[in-house]
Amino acid sequence: MANMSKANEADWGAMRMCPLFQHIGEAALGRIAEKCRVMAVERGQIIFTQGDPAEAFFVVLEGWVKVYRLTPAGAEAVFTVLTRGESFAEPVMFLGGHYPVIAEAASTGRLLRVEHASFVQCLEHESDLAAAMLASIGRRAGELTQQIGALKLLDAPRRVGEFFLRLLADSSQDGRIELPYEKVLIAARLGMTPESFSRALAALTKVGVTTKREIVSIADARILSDFVGLDARLYSSASQ
Repeated sequence: MANMSKANEADWGAMRMCPLFQHIGEAALGRIAEKCRVMAVERGQIIFTQGDPAEAFFVVLEGWVKVYRLTPAGAEAVFTVLTRGESFAEPVMFLGGHYPVIAEAASTGRLLRVEHASFVQCLEHESDLAAAMLASIGRRAGELTQQIGALKLLDAPRRVGEFFLRLLADSSQDGRIELPYEKVLIAARLGMTPESFSRALAALTKVGVTTKREIVSIADARILSDFVGLDARLYSSASQ
């Protein structure tokens, strides 16, 4: 059983990054936090499995979570990998029923668990909160449409470079980042095969990006940014 605790003020930054909560006031955010619990998870820990009742959704406060299904052959088909400020399982929780996927901690971390009953109670008693959240979801949908459109224009090396820039923005070490989980999961997050990911790493050496096991060294972030060719605002949220 995961260790559970109440959310604290230090967690509010990650909550504020979550699209559901980006545009609501501090007081409303505090009332939501009061009704939630924080789970401490270890790498490899199953958060929920396919077929479990959808009783809650989650916000990643620290660490990484992978979401996948098992194929008939028993292999993992990874849908996405999530990190700080990203939420998962909210649509199925709102609709009721059962989780259609498996969520597993890809690293040690902490998750905000938002129970269905408590969250619906908040919405029922605070009409302004419901309106604010709908507006927040609408704004985020527009932002995501723009980001997805931009990312679709990127080839594999530039997609990997953009991912590294996000990690670098959240790193305290100048030009040096540690990959947070296995390269096969990074490839899945970026929508490419492990082979394409390896070729992209090789291509990035031409712009000063070198990789040794899980350590990535970026000689000059400005050169990598120019190579990727995206507006820095598209990944500025990673540093917030």
